[in-house]
Amino acid sequence: MNLSSPRPIPAAGSAPDWERVRADFPLLMREVNDKPLVYFDNANTAQKPLPVIGAVDEFYRRYNANVSRAVHALGTEATDAYEGARTKLARFLNVRANELVLCSGTTFAINLVAYSWALPRLKAGDVILVSRMEHHANIVPWQLVAQRTGATIRVAEIAPDGSLDLDALHAAMTPEVKLLALAHVSNVLGTVNPVRDICREARRRGIVTVIDGSQAAPHLELDVAAIGCDFYAITGHKMCGPTGTGALWARRELLQDMPPFLGGGEMIKEVSFEGTVFNDAPHRFEAGTPNIAGFVGLGVAVDYLDGLGRNHVAAREQELLAHFTEELQRVDGVRIFGTAPHKAAVVSFLVEGAHAHDLATLLDLQGVAVRSGQHCAHPLLQYYGVAATCRASLAFYNTHAEIEAFMAALKTVRTLLG
Repeated sequence: MNLSSPRPIPAAGSAPDWERVRADFPLLMREVNDKPLVYFDNANTAQKPLPVIGAVDEFYRRYNANVSRAVHALGTEATDAYEGARTKLARFLNVRANELVLCSGTTFAINLVAYSWALPRLKAGDVILVSRMEHHANIVPWQLVAQRTGATIRVAEIAPDGSLDLDALHAAMTPEVKLLALAHVSNVLGTVNPVRDICREARRRGIVTVIDGSQAAPHLELDVAAIGCDFYAITGHKMCGPTGTGALWARRELLQDMPPFLGGGEMIKEVSFEGTVFNDAPHRFEAGTPNIAGFVGLGVAVDYLDGLGRNHVAAREQELLAHFTEELQRVDGVRIFGTAPHKAAVVSFLVEGAHAHDLATLLDLQGVAVRSGQHCAHPLLQYYGVAATCRASLAFYNTHAEIEAFMAALKTVRTLLG
């Protein structure tokens, strides 16, 4: 069996057979603590389908070689597959391939913008605007830049339901603001921000926009060109691809003016002891040997998601979210964080009298995997006045039966906690 061969694509307009889709994910078939696994930690990382696993395996078995460095057949095959992944990902995002930097993920991508775009340009008196709901990867790099340039950080607040306060955001877009960094989808609240409208307003005011798309790319029908941002970052392992993969899209005119972030092989055209001529973007930002096998797998993951139909994926996850939320709201003593009208299938919650870590540990004994903690979003949890939450995050391969199993497990855990 060729594990990397694509699965049949459903007929136009028809939803996939979700039970058959689930069978593509071998890890979901295992047991944990002698219970069938219920994997509700998809915002942390998504599971990998057989075609992705097979593609990585096939790379190492059949054409493992470095890219852009050899004229032999294996080197050509590896380079074609690697650059093919860039082309697929560009099509997935509706951007040009020569504007897409392949990297290890969103954290690297945002740091690339911080050090190659912001650091050379910002100065004392400038302001970097971020929202309360940001992941640390979209806060800490800007703090580092602010420390070195004299710029300051300004925070756009949220409403109690977890939605962005758009009036406050617009009021915060003063002439001092040079950069706005914002999550497309909150990894804690699931809130889907109206990034297209926000970027339009920022552009009107001359503010450069950086959008963290980690939680959006796996779940939404993306059109980065239509969003109108200046930078957009994604992470491959959250969209059924291998770990250590991701990308930064940037407007061509910005990318061309940015100096390299890292130096080494592949990012150069010519090197002498007198100086170096750097490669053209995006390769200028891809120093060293990349995660070739990972990107081969990510290209297949993109094919897989496109084959399912991203509209079907989004509809399926909204259906599961509605069921899960309805069931959870029936549980006495449960507090849900993030009830904005537009949200992804991410539900952070607490149960009265139970610490989040205790709750997650006891759920794990029932075979249920959820994340507990601060979810790399300390300022957001400080807003809600809690030290930690549990987070259940669903994907298209989850089932209604798993939601019922989760609720049964939660009932058992509450009994154990007294």
